[in-house]
Amino acid sequence: MTATPAPSRRGRPRRKPEDQDARKALIQAGLAQLTERGYASVALEEITAAAGVTKGSFYHYFPTKAAFGAALIDAYGAYFEDKLRRAFDRADLTPLARLTAFTEEAEAGMARFDFRRGCLIGNLGQEMGSLPEEFRTRLIAVFERWQSLTATCLRDAQAVGEIGPDHDADALAELFWTGWEGAVLRTKLQRNPEPLRRFTDGFLRLARS
Repeated sequence: MTATPAPSRRGRPRRKPEDQDARKALIQAGLAQLTERGYASVALEEITAAAGVTKGSFYHYFPTKAAFGAALIDAYGAYFEDKLRRAFDRADLTPLARLTAFTEEAEAGMARFDFRRGCLIGNLGQEMGSLPEEFRTRLIAVFERWQSLTATCLRDAQAVGEIGPDHDADALAELFWTGWEGAVLRTKLQRNPEPLRRFTDGFLRLARS
């Protein structure tokens, strides 16, 4: 009796591990370049050279620079969301101490690159006038996710008496991210952490008042 051959699987073939490595290298190179220099001033050739990937391979993953930029927004948003969750889930700290732990980790991350790299989401927000319009909703969505996690942390702080009950946690979280992004910009400009520290101290004083 002749065995019936197994039906072929439909859809795109699974990429080889080295293909996944190439895409990851492009994302990492793009994040490094854009957090320091912005979107408009970085050429694709610089990104592919930094990633060790040919320009032809770049277009295998991303049909346009705009598609690549969208992927960078998603990657950076998820990366920082993970940072926030890890800080805010710490059971050994009070809620406001968790927020402080996040700011200290973010400062350390900037210090590793001599304060030359800022926040990709903030950088692109400042460039929005010359960027693809579809970036706008993506950037806003990232900020809203970060703010939602921060608001939950602030409500936890209210529950344990670190923050007064009259504060609107959602409004306070939005204020945090508006001020934090400005502090990151000033820190990158001055290349020292004082703006981050002054903002954090001022925000915590406000929250406790």
